[in-house]
Amino acid sequence: MSSTDLPEVTGAVLPKVSAVRVEEGERLRQVGLPGLTLTVRSRPPSREGLPPALYVHGLGGSSQNWSALMPLLADTVDGEALDLPGFGDSPPPDDGDYSVTAHARAVIRHLDAAGRGPVHLIGNSLGGSVSTRVAAARPDLVRTLTLVSPALPELRIQRSAVPTGLLALPGMGALLGRLARDLTAEQRTRGVLGLCYGDPARVSPEAFRNAVEEMERRMALPYFWDAMVRSARGIVDAYTLGGQHGLWRQAGRVLAPTLLVYGGRDQLVGYRMARRAAVAFRGSRLLTLPDAGHVAMMEYPDEVAAAVRELLADAGETLPPVSRRSTGSAAATADEVSPADGAGDPSQGS
Repeated sequence: MSSTDLPEVTGAVLPKVSAVRVEEGERLRQVGLPGLTLTVRSRPPSREGLPPALYVHGLGGSSQNWSALMPLLADTVDGEALDLPGFGDSPPPDDGDYSVTAHARAVIRHLDAAGRGPVHLIGNSLGGSVSTRVAAARPDLVRTLTLVSPALPELRIQRSAVPTGLLALPGMGALLGRLARDLTAEQRTRGVLGLCYGDPARVSPEAFRNAVEEMERRMALPYFWDAMVRSARGIVDAYTLGGQHGLWRQAGRVLAPTLLVYGGRDQLVGYRMARRAAVAFRGSRLLTLPDAGHVAMMEYPDEVAAAVRELLADAGETLPPVSRRSTGSAAATADEVSPADGAGDPSQGS
């Protein structure tokens, strides 16, 4: 191991930290698999017999990222949200592998063990690339696919996304960890919200306090930066893969009906990528939210929920609700996307 690498913590005795927040109506359980322990957040569906769904969070996130969306879809799907290995309340994997493929393997192993597949798979950011790989490799496990700002390779990344990419460099995690010690949890949280939200002012005071508590909890985990660095490195590695393992090639192999959600103020995934993604995922539909940032399901959960409902209804997976909030003309099938929809030029939606 290089002197600049973060130390391994797998198998270490971890210190006690504050409990993970659980919203009213939610449940947490741990699932033990060989070499892997996963924490799963669930919310009981409003009625029996609903099709299963699985939510997969992004880099630095957790299953809590779906707490705003899950109750809105509780009458449509039987939803579970996964904490990827090393994130949320899931401990690091025994093998220390945080690649996109390893995360996808964890999702597949969970679905195979639980026998819940095929599911409506919903992923954000890193979870979007993981979900793409799952849908391409195991179409039998995926009914529909919803991707919110998926982390797919970009030739020209946004300047605001450069620091996240730098996490992959040797020694950067340790350096950022030392620099972060000089910041309060409130300062760190404001920085994250400013990067991920189109308008951080949409975060309520209570939600901000909860986010600060979660930040304090995460920073107390000795493997926090290790999981961040290795997962960021996994994204960079996945971006450089070519051939049949390339993420764009795998996007073209996805058979499940697909919904793509992009935010016009996303500082991590380029809004301009919406058009390419809409073409890559065959027969997909696109929801563009000009004022949203990187986590549209947290900023605009009603609009995202309505689009998911429409996807499932059109795919014959569920009956459309009697009444729902309309997304207007923002959602379109891939072959309807044109510059007039605002998917071609980021400046049209900002």
